[in-house]
Amino acid sequence: MAGNVQIKHALFCFLAAALCLAGCGKKTAVEQPYSFGERLEAFSGGETGVYYPGFAENLCVASGINNTDTGLTAEAAGVFDLSGGTALLEENVFARMNPASTTKIMTAILALKYGELSDLVTVTDDAVITEAGSSMAGVKPGDRISLEDLLYGLMIPSGNDAANAIAVHIGGSIENFVAMMNEEAASIGATATHFANANGLTEPDHYTTAYDLYLIFHEALKYDMFRTVIGTLAHTALYSDGNGNPKSSTWGVSNYYMNGKTETPDGLMVFGGKTGTTKAAGYCLIMGSRTDDGREFASVIMKADSRDALYRDMTEIISKIDK
Repeated sequence: MAGNVQIKHALFCFLAAALCLAGCGKKTAVEQPYSFGERLEAFSGGETGVYYPGFAENLCVASGINNTDTGLTAEAAGVFDLSGGTALLEENVFARMNPASTTKIMTAILALKYGELSDLVTVTDDAVITEAGSSMAGVKPGDRISLEDLLYGLMIPSGNDAANAIAVHIGGSIENFVAMMNEEAASIGATATHFANANGLTEPDHYTTAYDLYLIFHEALKYDMFRTVIGTLAHTALYSDGNGNPKSSTWGVSNYYMNGKTETPDGLMVFGGKTGTTKAAGYCLIMGSRTDDGREFASVIMKADSRDALYRDMTEIISKIDK
């Protein structure tokens, strides 16, 4: 009996193998190759009608197809609805670009995520930057200043010294902080971004895209303090030097829409943003605008060829917002 069972089993295996071989090279219909019902369980909370939100639920989607209908001097541009949907305008939004000081948005995110505004930061020698033309907040080694004031010094005068002071305070070293920046970028989907420093000074492996910059800005806007800082026209920081002597610095916003140097299109209000300029990056700006009915948009210009061209291009693209 046992021998007959073994023979039948062997015969079954042979026939199964033969059928498999007979089907090789032929296209056969596969029933339910993708079962939506099975995959849905991964997003369900276990109750009817209860689902986990998708990763990109509130993110704006870009196609990568240029749809600007007018000439821009900038090499990349985009307008993104901050509540999601489809990008309103695109120009090379996935092209790798040097971000200059728009980098500091990520620096601010990590400061807000891992620090306390009341933290008293002792500025180290890493704040000493000798590159010609480098934008500075004016803090010096030994100065003791709150993290809150450093955030204003980071975003309003675009202080490269403030960026490095924050990096050392939050990360323990600039190298560790940069690793944190890249981890954060990956976690929010900015996978075409790589940071090499906390301030945006030019380095070969320091880059992002207009779309990734939108993703980073979108993340930063989740922090109320970030909105407060970028919406501030001027800020005075009170702090002390290494000997305890009082110091103060007053910084004013450089965004032309906010300081009145450029007129904002009717029906829009600019609520904040970040500029960035280096020889390699050209003139860059990402900012948030709000329509009269409360809808918010992020707009990006990267590598315009002059400051005047930057604001002409920005006015052109935000004028496309349906107000």
